[in-house]
Amino acid sequence: MDEVVMDQIMYVGHQVVSWIASVAIIFGGVVPYIPQYRDIRRTQNAEGFSTYVCLVLLVANILRILFRFGRYFETPLLWQSIIMIITMLIMLNLCTSVRMVTELNTKRRSFTDSKDEEIKVPKRLFLDFDWTHFWFWSHFVDYLQCVLAFTVLATYVTYLLLDSVLFVESLGFLAVFTEAMLGTPQLYCNYQNKSTEGMSIKMVLMWTSGDTFKTGYFLLTQAPMQFWICGLLQVCVDFAILFQVYYYSLYPQKPISHTTHTTCAKAL
Repeated sequence: MDEVVMDQIMYVGHQVVSWIASVAIIFGGVVPYIPQYRDIRRTQNAEGFSTYVCLVLLVANILRILFRFGRYFETPLLWQSIIMIITMLIMLNLCTSVRMVTELNTKRRSFTDSKDEEIKVPKRLFLDFDWTHFWFWSHFVDYLQCVLAFTVLATYVTYLLLDSVLFVESLGFLAVFTEAMLGTPQLYCNYQNKSTEGMSIKMVLMWTSGDTFKTGYFLLTQAPMQFWICGLLQVCVDFAILFQVYYYSLYPQKPISHTTHTTCAKAL
């Protein structure tokens, strides 16, 4: 009788742990972006937040969802991708609105001596197909159009080549490798700005701890080689960003002047 009770307790405990782990997998990836979102809302300054990281995560998670049609993986990982896509779109919406308000205020200050002249902010649209302004558009709807166009194109190609094992495996590797390059836009953005001001250090620390744990898990469970190689790459980039925080705080440098279109308006 005692053994039956103990088995039931163990079963319930296992179910609870599995449920907690699933929730952590689904929502854990978006937690690092909460402090960054709050910082942007509070300061109304998105310059230190690299929106190209949003691009990286959108591409990686869209490809991961398509990869599931060729090779099944756990449902929590699918929901993780869906939640991450929604989160990145929310971040893009905030960054776009803040950037447009900043540009408008800058224009107003420059027209203080000619109040009668109309103040106009240059509009950059996705449908203009101007690559010099790629991922630096004026309205959130332009980002939605780009994401939708990529999703439709990728879905169509996946539908045509779904029977190819080589394509499916390449698709999965591309999704993992794209996510592994997550921190490189922020790394480059910090290098261009010669500063990490405006970047949430809490978020990078959460990145580092999460990526280190994930890579250790891949190594201990003998996951496929591409998983732990990409994990190690992520950890190296995270530590490089933390080194930038240390270096630019110890040796502050004069920020470079920013043109109207800066490649650093991205989102970590």
